[in-house]
Amino acid sequence: MSTEDGLVMQIHAGSLRNHNPNIFARFGADMGADIPLATEWTRNLRALLNAYGNDPRFRLILFTLDESSYSRELAPLAGHYPAVKLGPPWWFYDSVNGMRRYFEQVIETAGLYNTAGFNDDTRAFASIPSRHDVWRRVSCDWLAGLVVQGMLAEDEAAAMAYECAYGLAKAAYGAG
Repeated sequence: MSTEDGLVMQIHAGSLRNHNPNIFARFGADMGADIPLATEWTRNLRALLNAYGNDPRFRLILFTLDESSYSRELAPLAGHYPAVKLGPPWWFYDSVNGMRRYFEQVIETAGLYNTAGFNDDTRAFASIPSRHDVWRRVSCDWLAGLVVQGMLAEDEAAAMAYECAYGLAKAAYGAG
């Protein structure tokens, strides 16, 4: 259906919800006590990607709480299939260290332009500006490291910083 309606398919995987029954009983569903879970992407997405992974009308953004799958499965899938983009570090990992690990585990294989930049679907609306600010700062720190190493020119890093902060998300969701 995504090839017909133009909407982006998103998969958020790798979370075992409501793990702690006491927290669930006291606060209800989706109020915490969700624990990361190993997720197998390569085999499970194969039929979908064989059918639509090369279709220019299809866009798929993958999010996970299973950090161990970033470099092993997700980065190679995003680097290979034009339809696949990697969502930003999510939930427990949208932190300074989680974002740094994401850049280290994903970009070398997937490439920056096969990521979706940073988007936010939190219900904690007051946290959105600060989370985006952390993403911008970590992105720029990572890019500055590449400049210092001589792997990027300053003007290239500046262009990529803009993409990290705005352009990648806009392109991934077809917002213009």
